[in-house]
This record gives sequence, structure tokens and C-alpha cells, in this order.
Amino acid sequence: MYVCVGVYRCVCRVIFSIPIAFREDPRQTIRKPQLPALRSTHREAFFRLTSVSDLHDLFCKKLQQCCVLFDFLDCVADLKGKEIKRAALNELVESVATSRGVLIEPLYPEAIKMISVNIFRTLPPSENPEFDPEEDEPTLEASWPHLQLVYEFFLRFLESPDFQPSMAKRYVDQKFVLQLLELFDSEDPREREYLKTILHRVYGKLLGLRAYIRKQINNIFLRFIYETEHFNGVAELLEILGSIINGFALPLKSEHKQFLVRVLIPLHTAKSLSIFHAQLAYCVVQFMEKDATVTEYIIRGLLKYWPKTCTQKEVMFLGEIEEILDVIEPSQFMRIQEPLFKQIAACISSPHFQVAERALYFWNNEYILSLIEENCQVILPLVFATLYRVSKEHWNQTIVSLIYNVLKTFMEMNSKLFDDLTASYKVEKQKELKRERERAELWRGLEEYQERRMQMLTEAARNQRNLQERGERGDTLNPSSPQTAHSDQPEPKPSGASSGAGESAT
Repeated sequence: MYVCVGVYRCVCRVIFSIPIAFREDPRQTIRKPQLPALRSTHREAFFRLTSVSDLHDLFCKKLQQCCVLFDFLDCVADLKGKEIKRAALNELVESVATSRGVLIEPLYPEAIKMISVNIFRTLPPSENPEFDPEEDEPTLEASWPHLQLVYEFFLRFLESPDFQPSMAKRYVDQKFVLQLLELFDSEDPREREYLKTILHRVYGKLLGLRAYIRKQINNIFLRFIYETEHFNGVAELLEILGSIINGFALPLKSEHKQFLVRVLIPLHTAKSLSIFHAQLAYCVVQFMEKDATVTEYIIRGLLKYWPKTCTQKEVMFLGEIEEILDVIEPSQFMRIQEPLFKQIAACISSPHFQVAERALYFWNNEYILSLIEENCQVILPLVFATLYRVSKEHWNQTIVSLIYNVLKTFMEMNSKLFDDLTASYKVEKQKELKRERERAELWRGLEEYQERRMQMLTEAARNQRNLQERGERGDTLNPSSPQTAHSDQPEPKPSGASSGAGESAT
């Protein structure tokens, strides 16, 4: 037995002493590693049968072996080499997960080098320029059989009890983190899920990189909002931020408040909001639960960016407002109730039934209803006229029945105020009808005046045209008449006629 094990170790040393050729550009020319495949039974037991000193040497050689890249776009090329690398990666993952004392200082640069060679690459452009994550299927990474194992190794590496941040920070530096963040733009959701977990572990273990990670995420979001409007990993980054925000110390730094106001709130303007809205709303609520004083900034920011034409986004905004009101403090509610319920009233009057329905569902929330009841004197006058009018005019009967329930609730809250508002609404309605009648009569008078004026102008133009035609006919019959040349001078009369006229006048 011991002889067999010794022979086996010697064979393996010979195998792993074979040099592996590294190519200058790992994505261009693929060179097949000249390594024979090991039997599965030996491969499973190998790390357990190796001594600690030999294990470190073998581990390092395995890491070097896994730096060779293969072309997965060609499905039938280098199948044997691909299988050898897959087996080696599985062995590395198993060793890091189960063995203690494996991660010593000389292995850190080799491990980070193997990870960098495999995962850091230029992401290909999307095959569909008009890619819609909600409708189109994403382009999956062809090399995922190897890439998944590399990510799994990296995750087990970070989670290992032997992992020492003081050693790792020499190799997992800012450049490494920046390249890691760029990979979040991958279309493959499986890769983004691994990246999310890995970045969260890096943030938790390497304290010196925390501020840098937050800054780079901030830059990615700003570029997404104001420049590209495209980044596949926004939802995953927001999910990481949700847990980061939850760990912020109080009182909040001005840096964190600026991130909320300048980045998270403007993210609501994105066209692809539906993809990451749940994670974004969670981050916003986390800020509120940390510091209630940011509530007014959040509500007024949402009202500022409230969608005007996209009903789907309106429904999402209303859902987020309800989540915020679920955790809002009564003192903060009083500060934003007036502009907020003006917007809610506008949503209730929306012709799109889903928007109106979502706004009316606020009255089904017990906590929000208690806040409304405490501030009924302010809120009811803001929404009463809209509720009363829409109950008479809306085309959807479900909306009408919901409005009747809300009106009934208000009547039970404060019947006197409800009756006063009903009476004042009827008076205002009568005044409005009167104004409409006066306006209609005024317009009718203006239209009649305009019609008479047009008739007069038409008749004057006709008369002028007739006079011109008569003048032209007179000129044709008497072309030598002096009136043609001196039409503005009176016709000279005979002298006898003028003397007779003077005698008669005398």
C-alpha cells in the first residue's frame, strides 16, 4: 500500500513538472496543455493522501495548470484538455473547502493570478443591440463550465477559515476591484450572481477597500443615469448596497446622504426601472430606517421625478411610496402630507384604472389609515373634490366602488368635516356651472359678433368689387375721357350754366 502511494506521488511530480506554455493573448491563440488525464478514483483521493508540504507544491502547480485558457466557441476542440482543466479546478475547489492549512502566503499571488487570467476579459458586445432584459433571452457565457468553477474557487477562497485579509490585500487591490466591477455588465445572470456574492465578501473582509468600492459603484450609477442608460448589473449592485446601508453607523455621514439624494433618487428616472426597482426601493427604505430625517428628501425627490406618461412606472412609484409610509414616523409624515396627497389625488383621477386602483389601495393599509385619520383635517380637503368627481365620472366600476369605500371611511372618521366639505363642494359646483354658463354665453356672443363682422366685411368686399367692375366697363366705352386721367377732379361745367346758377342764387 505505502509503495503504491509513493510511486503514485512520484508519477504525479513528473506529471506536474511538465512546463505549461502561456500565450501572450489568452483569448487569441489556444495552446493545448500537454497533461494526461488522471483517473477519477485517484483524483478524488489525491489531496487527502498528500502530505502538507507536498500539498502546497501541488496546489501551486494546479493553479498554474488552470491558467491555460480554451476556446469554448469551438465545441469539439481540445475536449481532453478542457476535461483536464475542469478536473483540476474541481480538485482546487474541494481542497480549499475541506482542507485546513492550505492557504499559505506563497499561494496568494498564484491564486489571484489564476482567478484574474480566467475571469477578467473584455465583455463581448450584445448580439441584440435592442436587448430588453425583460423580454429577450440573455447571451450566456460559452466558457461557463470552467468559469463557474473559477468563481466557486474564488468564493471558497474568500470564505476559508485560513483566509488572511492582511496577505490578500496585497493582491486584491483597487485595480482588481475595478475590473471585478466591470464584469457586472455581463449579460449572463449566473455570472452576475457569483460576482454579487464575491464582491460582498471582499467588502466585508478587506476593510481598506470599502470606501473605494462605494465610490466606484457611485460612478457606475452616475454613468448609467446620465450617459449610457445601460448596465446589466444595476440590480445586483443595489442588492449589495442594501446590506451595506444596513451597516452604516449613525449619525449618517454627509457622503451617504449625498449618495441618496444625488444617485439613488435620480435612479428612478431610468427607462429600465422595472428591472431593479425592488432593490432600489429596499435601499431607500433602509436609509429611512437608519435616519428618519432623510424622509422629506426622499418623498420630495420622488415627487420631483414622478412619471407623467408611463403608467407602469406610476404604479411602481405608488408601491414604493406605500413601502415608505409603512415605516414613516408621524412627525415626518406631517411634513410631507400636503404635496404627497396632492399627487395621490392626481393618481386617483387618472383614466388608467391600474394607477387609480393602486392609489386607492393606500386606504387598505392600517398604519397609513391611522396616519390619515390623525391628519384628517388636512388630507380630506385635499382629496375630497377628486374623490367626489371621479365617483361620478370614472368608467371603471371597480374604481367607483373603491372610491365609495374611501368616502365611507372618511365619513366615519369625521362626519362633520365630511358634511361641510360635501356642502361646500355642491356650492362650488353650482358656482362652477354658473361660470361655465357665463363663459358659454360670452363665447356665443363673441361668435355671433365675429359672424356679423365677417358678413359685413364680405358685403363691403363685394361692393368694392362691383364698383371696380363698373369703373373698368366705363373706361372701355370712353377711353379718351379726361376722367380717366383726372378721375379725382370734378367735371367742368359750361359757362352759361354757371352764370344761370349764379343768377338764380342771387
